[in-house]
Amino acid sequence: MTSPAPGTAAHAAHRKATALAFAAAVGGFLFGFDSSVINGAVDAIEGQFDLNSTVTGLVVAIALLGCALGAWSGGKLADRWGRTHVMVLGAVLFFVSSILSAIAWSAWDLAVWRFMAGVGIGIASVIAPAYIAEIAPAAMRGRLGSLQQLAITVGIFAALLSDQILATAAGSAANELWFGWEAWRWMFLVAVIPAAVYGILAIRMPESPRYLVTKNRDDEARAVLASVLGPDEHPDERIGEIRRSIAVDEENAELGSLKGDRFGLKPIVWVGIVMAIFQQFVGINVIFYYSTTLWQAVGFDESQAFLVSTITSVTNVAVTFIAIALIDKVGRRPLLLIGSAGMAVSLGLMALAFTQATGSGEDITLAAPWNGIALVCANAFVVFFGATWGPLMWVLLGEMFPNRIRAAALGVGAAANWIANFAITLTFPPMLDTFGPAIPYLMYCIFAVLSFFFVLGKIPETKGVELEDMAGEAYKRA
Repeated sequence: MTSPAPGTAAHAAHRKATALAFAAAVGGFLFGFDSSVINGAVDAIEGQFDLNSTVTGLVVAIALLGCALGAWSGGKLADRWGRTHVMVLGAVLFFVSSILSAIAWSAWDLAVWRFMAGVGIGIASVIAPAYIAEIAPAAMRGRLGSLQQLAITVGIFAALLSDQILATAAGSAANELWFGWEAWRWMFLVAVIPAAVYGILAIRMPESPRYLVTKNRDDEARAVLASVLGPDEHPDERIGEIRRSIAVDEENAELGSLKGDRFGLKPIVWVGIVMAIFQQFVGINVIFYYSTTLWQAVGFDESQAFLVSTITSVTNVAVTFIAIALIDKVGRRPLLLIGSAGMAVSLGLMALAFTQATGSGEDITLAAPWNGIALVCANAFVVFFGATWGPLMWVLLGEMFPNRIRAAALGVGAAANWIANFAITLTFPPMLDTFGPAIPYLMYCIFAVLSFFFVLGKIPETKGVELEDMAGEAYKRA
């Protein structure tokens, strides 16, 4: 698609759509920030409250269960209250939980506040892709939808950076920093800044035009569509298309429900669930959550681990721009297939390299040339994931469902993603202790191979398809 000329009404509309997509994607920043901020605090928390490894693991992982609940409920609430109101709810939950986490007096109340933060993040993870898909012009929907993943990766990097700055300033995360508070408490408190920004932006953002039409607020929907599509796109015609899709749903009540004849759900809902699970089952969060073990195994000492982890997170940010550049030109399916193949090869070579490791658990080492192979393949894996499955899953979840079930189905898919994240996070340490790293990486490689064939058989190509026409494209393969 040729970009509209600067200064034209169409160009102004596209800039408006891009600005709104950036604002919605701040929820993705919270998502990434929250998932990484505890990494810098976990050792200090363990020492402060004298925890065993099981309780520490619960405090770390319980936020993921909150995310699953937030994602599942957020989709339903978005259909009832509207997209922007639910964004505000997510921001408030995250803002309050960040303060309460900072003043936690025990591991158990910290776990409660972390769960609350997870609910807020789960809500944000659902609403951002749904909102972006519903306000974006079809020709640039993929690029704008990819901003969610870009924001997630920037959030991960920002959390790592802020944790390091605070820990360095105090001497360690367990030392007092300001006003008698340990550095780890400030790590949580910093999160109130992006939470406040997200909430303020959400209050100022217009509601999704598709939600407005479902509530018979056509004048408001027309104004929003005109502002993001431009005068040549005929907002009245778009409203008519949305109305017709709603009418079809109302005539066939079952179309407005997630329930179906495939194990209780519609086939297309299962496609979203399985896609969301595959995105986690390739093991991407093992690279980010347990990176220190990997880098020490290939020869870096502990003082260098943060630097290498930071390089990995920066790589993850950078390669997301590949997806943004290609998604609306190449399409969704080709990029996913390339990503699955690249991840499978990278993970397979990592598994092979770690068969040559000596030691056990976290005390493993790799000799040359296997240490170099593992290092290169780990970063290649991040490149293939970050340029394909990372952003594209969220883009597809935001656009592949029919209008009537989009938010609810996205919520179910996102909840499945969070539960899969929880499962991978929880199972890697015992698998590492029992089998060493080769077996887990081989398992992730197998899931990457399976994801390739899943895309071939089940994922619809949604490039350039209007959301009102999505039902036919989505159901064609499912």
